Amino acid sequence: METKNQVKANLLSGGYHNRFAEIYGKDESVIAAQQERYSKALEEFDALFPQYEEIALFSAPGRTEVGGNHTDHQRGIVLAAAVNLDVIAVVSFNNTGVIRVKSQGFPMDTVSLNDLSIQKEEAGTSAAIIRGIASRFHDLGYQIGGFDAYTTSNVLKGSGLSSSAAFENLIGTILSYGYNNGGVSPIEIAKISQYAEVHYFGKACGLMDQMVSSVGGFVSIDFEDTENPKIEKIDFDFADCGYALCIVDTKGNHADLTPEYVAIPTEMKQVAAFFGKEVLREVDQKEFHEKLAQVRNTVSDRALLRAIHFFHENQRALDEANALKNNDFAAFQKLVRASGNSSFKFLQNIYANSDPAEQGVALGLAVSEEILGDRGVCRVHGGGFAGTIQSFVPNDLVNTYQTEVENLFGKGSCYVLSIRPLGGIQI
Repeated sequence: METKNQVKANLLSGGYHNRFAEIYGKDESVIAAQQERYSKALEEFDALFPQYEEIALFSAPGRTEVGGNHTDHQRGIVLAAAVNLDVIAVVSFNNTGVIRVKSQGFPMDTVSLNDLSIQKEEAGTSAAIIRGIASRFHDLGYQIGGFDAYTTSNVLKGSGLSSSAAFENLIGTILSYGYNNGGVSPIEIAKISQYAEVHYFGKACGLMDQMVSSVGGFVSIDFEDTENPKIEKIDFDFADCGYALCIVDTKGNHADLTPEYVAIPTEMKQVAAFFGKEVLREVDQKEFHEKLAQVRNTVSDRALLRAIHFFHENQRALDEANALKNNDFAAFQKLVRASGNSSFKFLQNIYANSDPAEQGVALGLAVSEEILGDRGVCRVHGGGFAGTIQSFVPNDLVNTYQTEVENLFGKGSCYVLSIRPLGGIQI
């Protein structure tokens, strides 16, 4: 904890320069922008909670899926990474037994720690997340206590970068440092966050988003044992590879896409059921191919294609992680390209069958391939059907790439990001 005046002085003098460079990259203009961002957040906090002298700064990142498109719900392997967009908080701890969080643009959330039971009327709100995380901390034997916080986020909503997981991780990180000396592990914070989202917020979700936001960097996750997934942080310095990560919003219409998303795990599980299994991870790939004609008599051709995608994509996610561990970015890019092609041809999540005339994701991929040639790669990002694509772009092509895709999809549609090596942290 530092005094407000100490934090202000450090922000003005560049006292957090090295920390910000580690989190947000070495671009001096980006670091300067972050110094201004934190300074404004401190001003807002001071206006809301002027009674405090000592404060702490926290940050938790968004995340991007890199490999393993639609493998997690089949207990598969995914590769994902934290990005340099985050939720930040200015925090003071109190002895009131109450957590108050004011997020920019939203009303104040006030949660009393005297009642940690599920409040049905809070479902779907950030208050539910806060209460759920505090409850799970308590149930697991960790210390909890009150705090006041002001938060602001630049994690893009609707972009597949998981602003919700970043907020959850932020709350867990604050409780860990504030009341447990930072002793709650990132993996435990991720599990606690998922618990809160499922049981208190009321949304069924996997563990990938929370885990990557909490751990940071590139993370390989094997969900074969869903209760105890295998987590491996990949030691790869993306900043030195000469590429930028670009996420492009193709401005697709997300309305009524739920049936399209639901059909993917449903059809994959239909194939698994033929073999008496619950999910495809339990099915032997060789046996699947040997009995392909028999399986076709019981499920649709699209279900078979989606199963084929799963088997190869599951292995690809593992191979991508190994390529990064071996510092072989060229091999990694080939695998990303293959992943994108498989999603288009076999998984078929590039456009919605309910509206085949709208194909913004396909158009974005086509234009990206024209610009990048054999120097970069692109793929659908996230669940698919509408929304965003992901491209790995050589640094010398970034300006050209951004200009051309924004000419098509509108100014501000291309976000140039980097991989953040750190998860949820106290600054």
